[in-house]
Amino acid sequence: MKQKKKWYDFLWIVSLTYLILGFFNILFAWLGLLCFFIPLIISITKGNKAYCNRYCGRGQLFSVLGGRFGLSRKKDIPKWMKSAWFRYGFLIFFFIMFFQMLWNTFLVFEGTRDLKEIVTLLWTFKIPWHWAYHGTLFSKGAAQFAFGFYSVMLTSTVLGFLTMILFKPRSWCVYCPMGTMTQLICKAKNHSRTTLQK
Repeated sequence: MKQKKKWYDFLWIVSLTYLILGFFNILFAWLGLLCFFIPLIISITKGNKAYCNRYCGRGQLFSVLGGRFGLSRKKDIPKWMKSAWFRYGFLIFFFIMFFQMLWNTFLVFEGTRDLKEIVTLLWTFKIPWHWAYHGTLFSKGAAQFAFGFYSVMLTSTVLGFLTMILFKPRSWCVYCPMGTMTQLICKAKNHSRTTLQK
């Protein structure tokens, strides 16, 4: 019997909408912070990865594209991509790039650097994105953060899309920085809970 779809099974539409909105107005990129804070809140309060398993719209999007539309080769992901050293190494690299983005944002807030209306794809390719900026009531730093954060979200989506094509649809989930971080939080929380029960 086919299982009835729940509301959260359609969150892939939210992820797709987010990417489209950022193409037309970069300030919508701020909404992506929900994808950072919600997984952390769930893992800290509940001690599980419910967000990754149930609410992650990006993972669902890859499932739809790779599964329903057959864009995935559906091959097993290499063992080295599942390894702890790769996942933790990628998490560290990701955060280095993220904090560099925050530093650039701070410099624009301080007025020591001009706003750069570009999106940096894969931390390397600088793509003009000026059409998506229409001014803001806030500091230009707010716009700089939006450009930087959209770069992060677009880069991770592209990486996920590439691994979806090469391997199984949700291969990105194996080394997703948020997934790795929430897993560490869950392990720490469950370890402390076990320690307290002894």
